This record gives sequence, structure tokens and C-alpha cells, in this order.
Amino acid sequence: MERSSSPSSSGVAARRAAVTLLEAVLGRRRTLDEALGAMPEMAARDRGFAHLIAATVLRRLGTLDAVLEPFLRRAPPDAVLHALRTGAAQLLFLGTQPHAAVGETVAAVRTLPKGDSFAGLANAVLRRVAAEGQGTLAGLDGPRLDTPDWLWRSWHAAYGPATARAIAVAHQREAPLDLTLKPGEDGSAWAARLGATLLPTGSLRLPADHAPVRELDGFAEGAWWVQDAAAALPARLLAAKPGERVADLCAAPGGKTAQLAAAGASVTAVERAPDRAGRIGENLARLALAAEIVVADAATWTPSEAFDAVLLDAPCTATGTIRRHPDIARVKRERDVAALAPAQDGLLAAAARMLKQGGRLVYAVCSLEPAEGEGAVARALAAGLPLRPEPFTEAEIAAVAEARTAEGHLRTTPALWPERGGMDGFFAARLVRVAS
Repeated sequence: MERSSSPSSSGVAARRAAVTLLEAVLGRRRTLDEALGAMPEMAARDRGFAHLIAATVLRRLGTLDAVLEPFLRRAPPDAVLHALRTGAAQLLFLGTQPHAAVGETVAAVRTLPKGDSFAGLANAVLRRVAAEGQGTLAGLDGPRLDTPDWLWRSWHAAYGPATARAIAVAHQREAPLDLTLKPGEDGSAWAARLGATLLPTGSLRLPADHAPVRELDGFAEGAWWVQDAAAALPARLLAAKPGERVADLCAAPGGKTAQLAAAGASVTAVERAPDRAGRIGENLARLALAAEIVVADAATWTPSEAFDAVLLDAPCTATGTIRRHPDIARVKRERDVAALAPAQDGLLAAAARMLKQGGRLVYAVCSLEPAEGEGAVARALAAGLPLRPEPFTEAEIAAVAEARTAEGHLRTTPALWPERGGMDGFFAARLVRVAS
């Protein structure tokens, strides 16, 4: 192996920052976005590299630990272990030159508390990973190793072994970028302009190594917004009509609000967190779309008059977004599913109260856990809420027909469209208000 040259301060800073991010996610169960927001100012390139390293470690954590384990006689302190994981991720998955991955990671170890005592260990271990790690990978079941036990069990029970494995395989890859176009924009023309693929659902898809979002054509002029292809489906299935009064509950960051407003509806976006409500306003301003933004808890808020339709994208474990947010698999626990049920139930009851008789409700969650999707709908009906199911028709979900369940709900998973790059996991059901 080529000897490392003197480590660059920039490269060491990025690798040290990646360790800090992993300490926050794995040690304190903070999300990666929260951890990034708490980081000191640093060059955008270093910040981006730190995020990439940390996200790769989180995505391939079980595999990395299996590769490292034979080279460690005993477990080092957590921070040193995180550093070793970052070095191994660079060597095995990010294509970093070995001299840089080893040399600058070892230099980052030296910046840790008592790090000088572990620099030799880090150097020896990472050199062995560089020499032997790729061979070790071939004998490992990466999808299983990289999936927490409770999620593996849940997906096996819900979707069967083949689909559960396909979901885990999809989570090993960084997700592409999907865009929703404003109505009237030419999808084929924008696909050619951006070098994107036009998906059957109408979303545009760019590869994961796309340019920064703000630098893409059409961002400044508000021609589109970022929204996973699956996340764009619930608002489309609500089928808001011009002039209808529509509520978007738990609305941040505003992609679904934008869809409803672009359809011509009179939209009220309800969001509890003031800063997140502010993001909705900023996004709508860029898109030249209008909606009333209400800062309130949707579970207790009372509108001045009933709505024709309500879209409820309820709080959930967000396990359907792991391919975009690999930290979700590490910060969420099995008990979180049950803990969120009261909030989902309360919001469904509130949404029913807001509807006119005959009005329609689309309930959605970006979760792969049945208790948060099908289970929440079943609980609402069992509780006697004045709602009846109205299944989505085959024609309504023709673009992703395999996502229509036997009950007529929508259920996407990252295992769908493997040849196109997959999609997030989403559940949606349509309910209609009946006389109470």
C-alpha cells in the first residue's frame, strides 16, 4: 500500500466531523439532520463529505462491524470504533484512495480524547481492511447484517421473506432524487433539460449523484419541488378539485400542500412547529403558490367551517424513508410504533371532525410498519369514527398497480421498481365522512 502523505487539515476535519455525527446518531439517538444542524461551520465540501461518510456507515453498519470484528481483540472506545467504521466505509464503499482513507482517518483518531493511544491500532486495522476487506465482503449477508432485527422480523411478517430481503437490498443504495413538476410543465421537456427520467407516475428522477438542488435548472423559477415518487401519490389520490376547501394536516415541509394548491384547491396547511411552518411558506413563495398556513396542533385545532377534503400525513416511525435517511433504522425502536399510535388515532379523529358529510380523507404514513398504516385505519373504524373506507380503484393506481392492496389501499415499498431505483415506503387509504 502507498504510504499516506501528510494529512490535509480539510480531510481530517471532514472525517472528524463524521465521527461526531455518528456519536450523535448512535450514541444519543439524534437524527442525522439534527446532528448536521448542530455542527460548527465548516466548508461546504467538507460538510458534504462528512455527511456522505456518516450516511454510508449508517447504511452499512452491520457489514462494517462484521469486517472490522476479526481485526479487533477487544472493543475500543465508541469514538474510536466510529472512526474505524468511517475508514472502512471509505475503503470498501466510497472508493477513497487507501492512503487518504487510512492516513486521514488515523489523523482524525488523534484528535479524539486519548486518541494518540489508539492511532497505532487504527492504522493497523485500516491497513488490514484495505488489504483484506473486499474479500471478506464476499462472504457476508449484507442486507441481513445491515437491517436491525426488529425491522427484519416486521418486514418478514408483513411482506414475506423475498420482499423483506428486497427492501433491505434497496436500503443499501443511496436513493435517487425525485421531482414533482407544477401542472402545465412539460415532463418530457424537463426530463431532457435535467437529464432525468420521467417516471410512470409523472415524477422526474435524477441519479443520486445529481448536482446540488439549488443549482438545478428550474429551481429558482419554481418549476418543480423535491418529492419522492411515492410521497407524491397521496395528494394525487385525494384528487383535489379547483375551488374545493382542502386541509393538509401535519403539512411540513409542504410538498403535498404545493400539490393541492397547484390543483386549484383553497388549501389550509396546518403545522404545529413554527419553524417547519415557515419552511412551508418559503417553499410556496418559490413556487408562486398560495395557501393559508396555520401554526397549530392539528389534533386540537378547529376550523371555522368544514372541509371538502383532508389530507393527513401522520407522524410515524418513517421507516419507509430509510433509503434516504439511513439514521432512521438506528434511532427508531420497535416500541416507537406503539408509542405513536395515540397520536395517529387522535389525528384521524380530528380529521373526521373537520370534514363535511360526504367529504373525503386520505390518511397516509411514510412507514413500512402495518400498525401505522392498515392498523391505524382499522383502529379508527373499530372506534366508531364516522368514516367508511372507499378503496382506490385500479385505474387510480394504474401507474403503480402492484402497490394496490387487496383492500384497495396504497402500499409502496423500496422493493418496487428496482430497475428504476425503487421508491420510498408509503401507505395511503381513502375514507369518506358519513353521518354520525
